[in-house]
Amino acid sequence: MTEQVIEGVWWIPGRDRFLPDSHVYVIGKPESGDFSLVDSGLMEMGSYKLEELTKAGFRLNQIKRIIMTHTHIDHIGCLKELLPAIPDAEVWVHGEEALFIERGDDKIVMGNKIFESMIRSQYELENGLFTVKVHRKLEGGETLTLGGMKFRVIHIPGHTSGSIGLFNDEHRLLISGDTIYADGAIGRFDLFSADPAQLKNSLNTIADLGIDILLPGHNRIVKGGADPMIRNTVRQWLPLLGG
Repeated sequence: MTEQVIEGVWWIPGRDRFLPDSHVYVIGKPESGDFSLVDSGLMEMGSYKLEELTKAGFRLNQIKRIIMTHTHIDHIGCLKELLPAIPDAEVWVHGEEALFIERGDDKIVMGNKIFESMIRSQYELENGLFTVKVHRKLEGGETLTLGGMKFRVIHIPGHTSGSIGLFNDEHRLLISGDTIYADGAIGRFDLFSADPAQLKNSLNTIADLGIDILLPGHNRIVKGGADPMIRNTVRQWLPLLGG
């Protein structure tokens, strides 16, 4: 069920099925008529996400873009199920990962050969499913105006090379993808394009933001007072990331 987090930000919880299904966040003040989705979710979840958007009162033709925190399969898997229903929506991805999905290289999408074998045993994946045109390649450091709200793009590599977070200074709100969660966990750093040293730096960046609201890619969200929990998570993980 879609839930409003603050004015201008909604949460559509993922529905795990064999594999995790990422949450989708909707950004944009209602009066703006300009909405952004953050991530899309797992294969076969497109109809669920579209139904939730419609039930929550969003007009699909007002969704202008889908911003990917990164391109693992549980975040990008149903992107091509969503796009036919919102054909005018642009796809925005960090440039590091845009290079892969535009040329149909699914190494980052799959994570590793073991995961790929497991996934293909459970799903029939058509050729080209993860080949996507990217309309805007993000770098990190941009300030985006999304439906009347401002978000800073923060490049936080480590879980993947092109992982990003979206940070709203007014509400101290971070959409963190899979870099850090609200339950003391962090993103895996043993998959293709992951790097523990980069992840260590990214966690330090996150800890310095003074976050109040944490909206991760999976599991529970934190609607207030997230900073002490984040700092504790980072403190516990840093010694395990080397360096």
